[in-house]
Amino acid sequence: MVSQDSGPYHGTMSDNTMAAGTAPTTASAVPAASVNGTTFAVILSLSFCHLLNDMMQSLVPALYPILKDSYALSFGQIGLITLAFQCTASMLQPVVGMYTDRKPQPYSLMVGMGFTLVGLLLMSRANTYPLILFAAALIGMGSSVFHPEASRVARMAAGGRYGLAQSLFQVGGNMGSAAGPLLAAFIVVPAGQQSIVWFSAAAFVAMAVLFQVGGWYSRRRAESRRAASKPAARSKTATTAATASPLSRRRVTVAIAILVALLFSKNVYSASLGSYFTFYLISKFGVEVQTAQIYLFAFLVGIVAGTIAGGIVGDKVGRIPVMWFSIVGALPFALMLPHANLFWTGVLAVAVAMIMASAFSAILVYAQELLPGRVGLVAGMFFGFSFGLGGLGAAALGQLADLTSIETVYKVTPFLLLLGLLTAFLPRQPGEPRNLR
Repeated sequence: MVSQDSGPYHGTMSDNTMAAGTAPTTASAVPAASVNGTTFAVILSLSFCHLLNDMMQSLVPALYPILKDSYALSFGQIGLITLAFQCTASMLQPVVGMYTDRKPQPYSLMVGMGFTLVGLLLMSRANTYPLILFAAALIGMGSSVFHPEASRVARMAAGGRYGLAQSLFQVGGNMGSAAGPLLAAFIVVPAGQQSIVWFSAAAFVAMAVLFQVGGWYSRRRAESRRAASKPAARSKTATTAATASPLSRRRVTVAIAILVALLFSKNVYSASLGSYFTFYLISKFGVEVQTAQIYLFAFLVGIVAGTIAGGIVGDKVGRIPVMWFSIVGALPFALMLPHANLFWTGVLAVAVAMIMASAFSAILVYAQELLPGRVGLVAGMFFGFSFGLGGLGAAALGQLADLTSIETVYKVTPFLLLLGLLTAFLPRQPGEPRNLR
């Protein structure tokens, strides 16, 4: 799919520069030739593999009812399966990203998908609880390798259009997360635990595509090294590093903390919609399960559309305006949602999904520009936070719904979006439009 070169890599920094941690130029400073050099074949390949990866990851929770009945598991034991999966899927991502920042591994994407393949095969045949835990951990490990390194390659192929590249990459994951439960409902639940083995075909396909992406990555690194060895290139790199004016460590730390707070508000509220929206519609409006699923599907489509739009707009107007709009702009709609009728509940949910989803690529690219040369670490950290915060939020909101009602959850959670006001304290990146600050 991507075995042929799509043209010379015109990115703003070489892999050597990335690994060494030197400061890159910002998106706004990318030459026009760089913008035109976006390698869409690579980005779309990564997005497709992201779809397959997240689809396979979503099969683990779909197995819970089957595993509980087949092996007489308690809810506590089910929770430990989630813990094993989340620990490897979320907590290992920053570690993997930090390692590959120093020692890039072009074919690690294929190896990571191999972990998922082995985990799926093992899960389909696991007949003891420890084996189930180990299989879940392996599937999560595949995700921890895939996300930070795939995000790095997407940035390399972006040709300066970093927001668009990250959005296209993220959309694949959104679509996979949405498709996974549907496939599980029609295949895994009726056919049982052994049917998980059928999804190993998706892992094989992803490994074949990622092998070609790894070849492209390896060739680009070789080209970058050759270019960096030329005197003119060395002089240009030194000039770029000398003229860069990175923020102080204190300001970077504050900015990262603010970004984490924004992710917290966004992901916890998104968890209230993604995890409990069907229950809310059934409880408040008495709709059928099929009708509730249609509304949920519309919500997920809104996420896809918002993710793409956020990346495109962020490249044009800057990251901070998109973050302002994404978090604070969703607040009025979120506050109105609990008081709307069925039709307007659907409209408002889609509006909230589109507005909020636009933030992720802006947050990720902004963080990568805060920590130049740490693309893998940033991607691993923020993708890991996304998984972890979403899971913790869903669990906490479930407890709140048990103690009060599902309607209470939708009346309380919109106020989390007020954390978006912290965007005012984010430092302006070089090249960020001042009139939109």
